[in-house]
Amino acid sequence: MVNKRVRNAVLGCNLKNDRMISVCFQGKPFNITVIQVYAPTRNAEEAEVERFYEDLQDLLELTPQKDVLFIIGDWNAKVGSQETPGVTGKFGLGIRNEAGQRLIEFCQENALVIANTLFQQHKRRLYTWTSPDGQHRNQIDYILCSQRWRSSIQLAKTRPGADCGSDHELLIAKCRLKLKKVGKTTRPFRYDLNQIPYDYTVELRNRFKGLDLIDRVPDELWTEVRDTVQETGIKTIPMEKKCKKAKWLSGEVLQIAVKRREAKSKGEKERYKHLNAEFQRIARRDKKAFFSNQCKEIEENNRMGKTRDLLKKIRDTKGTYHAKMGSIKDRNVMDLTEAEDIKKRWQEYTEELYKKDLHDPDNHDGVITHLEPDILECEVKWAVESITTNKASGGDGIPVELFQILKDDAVKVLHSICQQIWKT
Repeated sequence: MVNKRVRNAVLGCNLKNDRMISVCFQGKPFNITVIQVYAPTRNAEEAEVERFYEDLQDLLELTPQKDVLFIIGDWNAKVGSQETPGVTGKFGLGIRNEAGQRLIEFCQENALVIANTLFQQHKRRLYTWTSPDGQHRNQIDYILCSQRWRSSIQLAKTRPGADCGSDHELLIAKCRLKLKKVGKTTRPFRYDLNQIPYDYTVELRNRFKGLDLIDRVPDELWTEVRDTVQETGIKTIPMEKKCKKAKWLSGEVLQIAVKRREAKSKGEKERYKHLNAEFQRIARRDKKAFFSNQCKEIEENNRMGKTRDLLKKIRDTKGTYHAKMGSIKDRNVMDLTEAEDIKKRWQEYTEELYKKDLHDPDNHDGVITHLEPDILECEVKWAVESITTNKASGGDGIPVELFQILKDDAVKVLHSICQQIWKT
């Protein structure tokens, strides 16, 4: 998950496997790559541990060397308080174990430093995990950074008061870096197509009558028509109200979450344990009731034959499917994760797909000798009327319903534009 403030700076994402994922952010002057990992536990077989580090090494080799690199996550290892020059500081916690030594070796091989061992903190700011019985606390989560960028890290510590519903503590690092500011994309106006007023059709028909449709440059004519439709639509058609998705967490369970957070911040372990169990129980109950109501609404829509409402409710219930990022491959069957590389690959693919031999063996002088007939107004009318409604609009943000409701007035204007394009 990334914060909404920086999502526009995301250049690419590479899901290596269920234990590691990397995300690249557009930075200034260098890009920033963050790798999130979950290492095998100490009970795992040696082969599984080695496979984990091999996969992580492969992921590192795909990362541009000039990038600012961070590797964060649960390493299930203790590096201890013993200093290792260039890798750890003097302020680790506990005694180094075998998994910790393996992590140290990995850092030495890749010129990495463990950030949360560099700063002197109270022990409660160092441990990252508490055993279920509350008797043992260890430092097993780490933030790794390239040694080259060690000076950019200003602070690293845990936030033991943060209530994240886990036996791990929230580990943070403060770094002096810059993300490149990426402008927000302008969202098109979402018209309420169920309430297109009569004023819209009257005003637009009057404005269409004043258009000069003869011998116009197609681009100029379309721009004038597009702007006219957009201005009239925004002025007369109400905006679609986006219904907020129902949240299955009730007010009761949210109040328990507040009490749970207070208990954790005060160090009341037994009370926190009791409130956490109660939170989980009521949350499961609320979730079950919510989905039960959703299913009843789906069944009712199906019984009433409301296909559109039925499918919409199903989509809202199951969630939106997001295609896997980073699944595009180059000519050498290598994964592409950078947004710019993916764009170039799509451009190459489409150019090859639609490349045609435009040479006509029967026309040696390059002169067109056969002309196609003019576009008929009835053809345009058929095309406008046959377009499926309730579909997303194109780049101009104008849904087809705004033309369909004008009938012959819209057909006349669109026919003129199509005919001018056909001639030129």
